[in-house]
Amino acid sequence: MAAKAEKKEGIWETIKTIFWALVIAGLFRTLFFQPFWIPSGSMKDTLLIGDFLFVNKMAYGYSQHSCPFSMCFFINGRWFGSEPERGDVIVFRHPVNGQDFVKRVIGMPGDTVQMQGGLLYINGEAVEREEIEPFVEIKEPQGPQGIVPACSNDPVGLGGECIKRRYIETLPDGVSHTILDIVEDNRRRFTDDTPRYTVPEGQYFFMGDNRDNSSDSRVPRELEGVDMVPFENLIGRADRVVFSSAGRRILYFWTWRMDRFFEKIV
Repeated sequence: MAAKAEKKEGIWETIKTIFWALVIAGLFRTLFFQPFWIPSGSMKDTLLIGDFLFVNKMAYGYSQHSCPFSMCFFINGRWFGSEPERGDVIVFRHPVNGQDFVKRVIGMPGDTVQMQGGLLYINGEAVEREEIEPFVEIKEPQGPQGIVPACSNDPVGLGGECIKRRYIETLPDGVSHTILDIVEDNRRRFTDDTPRYTVPEGQYFFMGDNRDNSSDSRVPRELEGVDMVPFENLIGRADRVVFSSAGRRILYFWTWRMDRFFEKIV
């Protein structure tokens, strides 16, 4: 009988340990840092498929979407809110489909944003950009989804060099970052020539750094785009790449990108 009691008590202690471990992990994820894996190439070359981040959830305060599955229903609006800065790379909850996206803040409340001929205009002024050496990668399936990148020099066979034009873009507030441009001038996409958008109060305009391969605020929601993103949908700021793997599985250690470990995101 004593052995059974001890066994029962041991099982109960294990259950309690697991319970409190889950509670602590949930609180840590809700209040401080949320893990995020980059599944697509929309933020190249700032973020690559297979980069693993911890998102700083303290940067902008807390909203309903700070909890897993948006379960913080008791938060009305935003607690301890702090405005993002133009150029921040942010993980946010998609206003329609509920998925987590990562993009860069381009337009602040009250701004006008427009693309003309592939150039970005903010408040009627063309944003400065300078062409630098191209971004080159191997054309091959990338990440668990096996996404094959698009290239400026297409058609390119698998295993060939995939080249994208690369620029340093400097936003009005002085933040500089790199962007990629795939499409030639005579093959512009509709996201390279857009209406003039006005960002409403309490919302933000987001774009991907891989400009010809990003579903963002240039794309209306009815076309499965992002449109404007409300302040309460911001989850946190992406500050640093913690781990990076170019392979289909994380266990393929020979595909780890050691040079990207703990790299600062700018």
